Order: sequence, then structure tokens, then C-alpha cells
Amino acid sequence: MKKNKLALALIISGLCAAGTANAANDRYIIQVDNNKKGVVKALAKKLGGDIKVDGNGFIAAQFTGHDLASVKGLLNNPHIKLVEEDQKRVPMALYNDDAGNAMQQQLTPYAVYQSQADQVTFDANAGMKVCVIDSGLDATNPDFIWGNITGDNDSGTGNWYDNGGPHGTHVAGTIGAADNNVGVVGMAPGVAMHIIKVFNAEGWGYSSDLAHAADLCSQAGANIISMSLGGGGSNSTESNAFATFTSAGGLVVAAAGNDGNSVRSYPAGYPSVMMVGANDANNQIADFSQFPSCTSGRGKRATTDETICVEVTAGGVDTLSTYPAGMATSASLAADGAGFATSSMENSGNASGTAYYMGTAESVDAGAAGKICMIDRGNISFYDKVNNCENSGGIGAVIINNEAGMLYATLGETNDTTIPAVGAALEDRSALLSSTTIGIAIGTSDYGFMSGTSMATPAVSGIAALVWSNHPECTGTEIRDALKATAEDQGASGHDVYFGHGIVKAADADAYLTANGCAGGGDNGGGTTPGGDDISLSTSGYKSKGTKYIDLSWSGAATSTVDVYRNGSKVGSVANTNSYTDTITTKGGGTYTYQVCEAQNTTVCSNNSTVTF
Repeated sequence: MKKNKLALALIISGLCAAGTANAANDRYIIQVDNNKKGVVKALAKKLGGDIKVDGNGFIAAQFTGHDLASVKGLLNNPHIKLVEEDQKRVPMALYNDDAGNAMQQQLTPYAVYQSQADQVTFDANAGMKVCVIDSGLDATNPDFIWGNITGDNDSGTGNWYDNGGPHGTHVAGTIGAADNNVGVVGMAPGVAMHIIKVFNAEGWGYSSDLAHAADLCSQAGANIISMSLGGGGSNSTESNAFATFTSAGGLVVAAAGNDGNSVRSYPAGYPSVMMVGANDANNQIADFSQFPSCTSGRGKRATTDETICVEVTAGGVDTLSTYPAGMATSASLAADGAGFATSSMENSGNASGTAYYMGTAESVDAGAAGKICMIDRGNISFYDKVNNCENSGGIGAVIINNEAGMLYATLGETNDTTIPAVGAALEDRSALLSSTTIGIAIGTSDYGFMSGTSMATPAVSGIAALVWSNHPECTGTEIRDALKATAEDQGASGHDVYFGHGIVKAADADAYLTANGCAGGGDNGGGTTPGGDDISLSTSGYKSKGTKYIDLSWSGAATSTVDVYRNGSKVGSVANTNSYTDTITTKGGGTYTYQVCEAQNTTVCSNNSTVTF
């Protein structure tokens, strides 16, 4: 399918997300206490490092030509806690189909109806704010309440209000496009947003950019972080940044990825981040939506944790949202004055006239002169069909799909036709062919379609803001649990790796919290402690010289210390740093089940997580 250069760049970035993120890039994160940062920065510069990010508790620097081992050798300094690779992060948009026309009226995307967002009223006085980490937001789009939007500039990516392509603007519109009788309406119309532009001119960023952005989101007072991005490889700096935001009561949402495989993408793969997959308008899983396993490790060391796999899904296939001014192409189709869904194929312009059915338009037909050609798909190319219509004197063409759904197509790289041509759905064939007059138009628009887990992620972020605005006393983790507890089960019965708990339902989540309070009605999506799962826990184990070590990683605890339990017995109280390593010296194998609870509290606890040696 023919795409413009911008669309092609998005396709490539989405399809190559996992692969490019692991590429060597000579850029590394250096963890260091803030009061020692000056010494380490000076050392890094002296050794040829180019400082890229000055974050809270870390810096990121590029050391051209050096691998990780050599940089660790160069930076042999007691003030440095850790040196790790700075992973690439890219937008998670798979493709965009230019269709639809929202310039004259407000349209409601299908995902709003599917998620029940139209059944819940957003409380603008609740103080909700969503931090959107993406490619910036186009300042000219009229579908935002600009008094509610702030942002942070970055020397490497430019002004947050200058779009770096349509991705960030599309994402922001899904979250909070205003209910203002034009364009589209978001999940939480008019919600306050803070925009952080992390993608450079080439269309990607780094994990250190995200870690720094998480801190900026917190400083801006955001309740929710929304990231329609990701890549392969994890690192502790990025993980800790989002765990800190979650522990402070926030909610972090990120895209599962668009490669249609079981690879775990980050930051969505961190336990503190809610991973979102994509479904279509028919409640089917999108073929591109990634489905990583909830199990990590192998054999006896394998552990299961639903916070490292898809937790819920939302509409992410052909979703309509805001675009930078004039960057989308819109199409409209009317038959006897009634509007029909359509897609733009080629050739901008307007045409209206009497409908003329040309069958599959395999030859010139003089009867089409001065009329709109109604053409069935099949037998010959789309270009040949439109060319035969034009050579017959036709003034426009409508090609109707021969299988269920909308026809999305172009006329090829060598198209030399001039009449406007649009696609139509098979379901509308009878109504279109029985019509007397047809009108079609193709032009530029501030609204367009995209597909990807990128589109599902802001849907969930907006739904979370919508529901949370009516229950502001809850924490982000409690909102996360409510969305999972009330999701509509799809796919295999119960929790599965494709849908997680299912498709998010705003009205059901709102009713659930109203009935049960923030703690929910039980295990809140998989926990074993009554009222639990306020804390998310994952574990991994390994042996060294006969000693067993179990690394615990958690998020969501609010107290300064937490109590760690092993096989139902309290191991001890430790500082709430979101991580702890338990040591077991007994010989032989064994199975160990862990749980983390807030200090002196046996009800605010994590899920159980088990390690077997």
C-alpha cells in the first residue's frame, strides 16, 4: 500500500521497535548520588563522554566507539553506583489509514463506545492530569483546551508544542480531545495534560529520557503517565523511575508493542507499569498486538507475574483522533444525501453526480460519462478500474470491497489518474448501489486514523483519568485494579496473554468503585489477599556457590518500610526501596512464595509470587 514518507517512517518504527532498541548506540546511564554528580560528570567529560541527560540520581552520556565493558572500565569511580546501557525507545504506531472527515462536525471514535467512556461524566474539578511522553503536540489543533495543557522543552527534541510528526498529537487527542462540537472527543474530554517530547528528528529516544521524563511528570503534578512507545531491553534506572511514580500513588500505562509476537517490550514490561494491548472494533485482538508471557525464568526458577504481561486491551485498530494541522487526508462519501463511511484512495478533489454501476470496470463504458462510477473490487487492479472510469468520462469513483470491512487501498506508485477515488465497505454495497446520486470529496484534514498499541494505550490512560476523576480518593494502583476487575473477558476464558483480563469498561469500573470503595471487592484481578493487590510484586531466583538468592521487586506500597513474608512467615521489615534480595543458605531445592505488605498491615499486601529451585 502506498504511504507518504511520514507514514512509512511510522510503519518502520513500529515494526522494528524490538530490533532497533537493542542496537549498540554508545550511550550509557550512570547512576550516582545527586551530591556526587558534579564529580562524575567532570570525569565523564574528561574521558570523552558527551552528557545527554542530567536526571535525578543519574546522568546519561554518549561514549563514541566504546562498549559497555570499556565504559565501566573508564568510569572506575567509588561514587558511581551502576553503569548500564541506555536503551532506545520508539513510537508504537503500526500504520495510519487516512480516512474520515471531522472538520465539520464532532465524531466519536468507536473505542469510546466500546469502552463505555460515553456513559461516564468526566469531573473536571477533580484535578486529574495525564503526562503524555511522546513526540510533542501540535499547537494549532482546535480540539484541545489549551489552558489545561503544559509541557517541558528538551534541548535535543525542541519545543513540546511543536509536533514531531502526528503520533503525539494523535495520542493526546485520544486521551483528552475536547467535547466542543468539532473533530473528535477524547476518553476524558478536556483533561489537563503535561506534554514531554522525547523523540528526536529521527523518531526515537532513550530509556534515560523516559526516566528523566517520569521525574518531570511528577514535578508537574501528574496522576497518570501515558507512553505509546517502547523497545527491547530493560534497565534499572528506567524501572526505578516508574516504580517511584507508582509508589507515590500514580499510574503508569504503556504499549505492549506492535510486532505480533511474544517479545516483552519496555517500559510496559516493568511490574510498576500497566501493559496495554490492542483490539479492534469487533472485540477481536489486533494481529499486531504483542503478547508476552506472564512467566519469567526457566525450569525451577520460573515465576509467574501478571504485571509483566498484557493486563487489559482497548481499541487500537483504525482509531480516529487529532492530527497536526492539514497533515491527515480525509474523505467523505454521501449517497442520496446520507453519509457513509469511506477511505481515501487517491486524487484530492470533489465530485458529485448520478451514480453509474460499472461492475468490476474491466473496460471503458460510455454510460459512465459525467457520472460517479460505482465499482466492485476484483479481477483487475484498482488503478485499472479508476483509469477505465476516467477514460469513460466518469468524474469520480467508488470502489466497494468484496470482503467484510472497509476497503483501504491506493492506486499504486505510477498512478496518473486525476478523478477522486474512494473506498467503501462491503456492508454498504446494497445501499450504495440502490442510490441515485453520489457525492465524494478528498482533502486535507486535522483528523485521521492510526492503528497500533499506541492508540490503545492513550485510550486506557484516558479511561483511567475519567474513572479516577469520580473517585479521586483512590490511588493509581487501585484504579489499575478496578480496570482489570471489570474488564470484559475476551479470547480464551479468563485471563490470557492476548487480552489480559479483557477490554476496559469505564462505566463498569466506575460502578465497581462506587459499590466497593477503592480497595475493591476482593482480589482485584488475581490477588490472594482480601482487599489486596494494592502492591505489585515480582520475584526471580538464582544460585551462587550453593546459596539461594531471591530478588524481590515491588511497587505500590505507601509506607516507608514494608514487611516481607516468605511461605507465610515474616522474614523482616525492610526499607521501601521497591527492591530486596532474600538469601537462603539451606542446601537442596525448594519452593518459596513471597508477599510484601505495608508496614504492620496484613491487608494492604501484594500478590503472591513464587520461586522454585
